[in-house]
Amino acid sequence: MDAYLGSKLSALRAQNLFRDPADAAARDVVAATAARLEVPFLDASSNDYLGLAGRRPGNVSRETSPQVGAGASRLVNGGRPEHTALERALADWVKLPEALLFTSGFAANVGTVSALAAEESVVISDQLNHASLIDGCRLARAQVLVVPHLDLAALESALSAARAVPVRWVVTESYFSMDGDGPDLAALRALCDRHRAFLVVDEAHALGVFGPGGAGRCAEQGIVPDVLVGTLGKAVGSQGAFVAGSSTLRTFLWNRARSFVFSTAPSPELCARTLEQVRLVREGDADREKLHHLCSALRQALAERSVPVLASSFGPIVPVVLGTAERALRVADALRAVGILAQPIRPPTVPEGTARLRLTVSTRFTENDVGRLADAVARACAE
Repeated sequence: MDAYLGSKLSALRAQNLFRDPADAAARDVVAATAARLEVPFLDASSNDYLGLAGRRPGNVSRETSPQVGAGASRLVNGGRPEHTALERALADWVKLPEALLFTSGFAANVGTVSALAAEESVVISDQLNHASLIDGCRLARAQVLVVPHLDLAALESALSAARAVPVRWVVTESYFSMDGDGPDLAALRALCDRHRAFLVVDEAHALGVFGPGGAGRCAEQGIVPDVLVGTLGKAVGSQGAFVAGSSTLRTFLWNRARSFVFSTAPSPELCARTLEQVRLVREGDADREKLHHLCSALRQALAERSVPVLASSFGPIVPVVLGTAERALRVADALRAVGILAQPIRPPTVPEGTARLRLTVSTRFTENDVGRLADAVARACAE
């Protein structure tokens, strides 16, 4: 077996697509480099947009939730009051009737899409949807149509072509994790209503960052999706995910979403702490204002240094497309050498020929950090 798998790994290395498990320690390695150079360590690769992941909630005591593990799935006997309290808070946050916790964003998307899209359905999916949505489509028993990225005309054509199919699902992210762009959700909602289709929106990277109280881009644009997926491991700074929608949707997923049914429930202690994190995010308008100011400052600084940023992008994801995987690795290594962590994103995560630095902005940054990052990226790209 090892010889067979080794040959596969060798092929990845030859294409500059190998992911080294040692890279999991990259943050510590680059932080040590920054300390040696006597400069601040700058993490431009994390999804911790509001800087909450390293902040321990101050008013959650051990007595609040003494049970670390749930011990079983929710359907067996793993349900705890902490799960219910967090689900109620999440539903209130996104202004939908109910929510259901999942162990991860991947589990939420795979479980939800594969459960909803039955034989009598068609799923229309954006070309750049996350791997978890793609895998959910692959596991579904429905017909799947993939439409070009953010192409409303192509989506309408697909909906028209599928008008004879009894059930139609439109699946999209609200803020795309690699391109840093997003759809016109109001137009999507209108299209779905016109064609009697259901709208599934993954708010993974938008939740906490956009909208009133950080409730996401659906709330920002004033639309209500039929199914909303949110994650807790990005701006919320915790772990896990949820699906929000009607009471009937929650009950259906409770029964049919295999990634929920057959998974041990999330840690009750973590849920109690996450409840406090959600409160901090909802009350964090000043943090969101700071974040968006830093995002604009970084884009302006990169433009002044002639570093091309994907024009359609906005918000805290700032993609610098470099082309080849080899070049992306080289630029990332140059940044590491000066105490900056910015991970290279390569195929198959992004299409061939579009390897990139995916810079992410956090409220942990200062104005000086933005200028230093822009200078370092410009130098690395010029080498």
